[in-house]
Amino acid sequence: MLRLAAVGDNCMDVYDQTGEAYPGGNPVNVAVYFTRIGGRASYIGAVGTDRYAGLLTRALEKKKIDLSHIQVLKGSTAVTHVSLVNGERVLGEYEEGVLPRFRLTEEDIRFICSHDMMVTGLWGMVEQDLGRIRAQGVPVAFDFADKPRGPVLEAAVGNVDYAFFGLDCSGGPELEAFLREIQARGPKVVTATLGEKGSLAYDGRRFVSCGIVPCRVVDTMGAGDSYIAGFLKGILEGRPLEDCMRQGAECSSETLKYSGAW
Repeated sequence: MLRLAAVGDNCMDVYDQTGEAYPGGNPVNVAVYFTRIGGRASYIGAVGTDRYAGLLTRALEKKKIDLSHIQVLKGSTAVTHVSLVNGERVLGEYEEGVLPRFRLTEEDIRFICSHDMMVTGLWGMVEQDLGRIRAQGVPVAFDFADKPRGPVLEAAVGNVDYAFFGLDCSGGPELEAFLREIQARGPKVVTATLGEKGSLAYDGRRFVSCGIVPCRVVDTMGAGDSYIAGFLKGILEGRPLEDCMRQGAECSSETLKYSGAW
């Protein structure tokens, strides 16, 4: 069975209007969704010593995520404050908690390299380790979120195989030029998810577009992470790029139907 190592940040998504709290965070979500569609996943990151740490780890264990390399650091688990406006999640204050102290150990890196692929993201704190992991033959996927520029991109992009961006634009020549630029710096494929406009990918030879899978939207939290999980499973299965994007869209559609990331 295909194994994905999801590395980096986590958080509790706290909905201030209702008082509800859901576990989440980019690599955490991707791990859960990857498992949901038939793969196996490990999460490597750090939680605090507060009640949210227990809520998050118990929830992940129920989803069959391997937590053998999670770090427990004294302090608070990260929290993202969230509001819902017409079904769209609006992110408020973010409390990092213990995450700035998270660093991979040598044992963590060996463990990651036992997987078929690694995925991390903008707040993962591991961009400095990607070269070592990729040198062991492990493909690296990276979610740059909505940050097409910045120091993390500069540090990471040359050691990434599959780069993802969540952009608020309608596509066109400017987006195509951006995808060309990023792909030329190292990734095999660069993909931009565009909300209800679908997604656009570039593999160095051609642009491929994919529409959405229509559904009744309850909450957009985790939609982009779902897309990444479906896409990466398709890549690991050796599917054509079009099929990977379609599987990403289908996975995203399922997540849009309920409250919270998962």
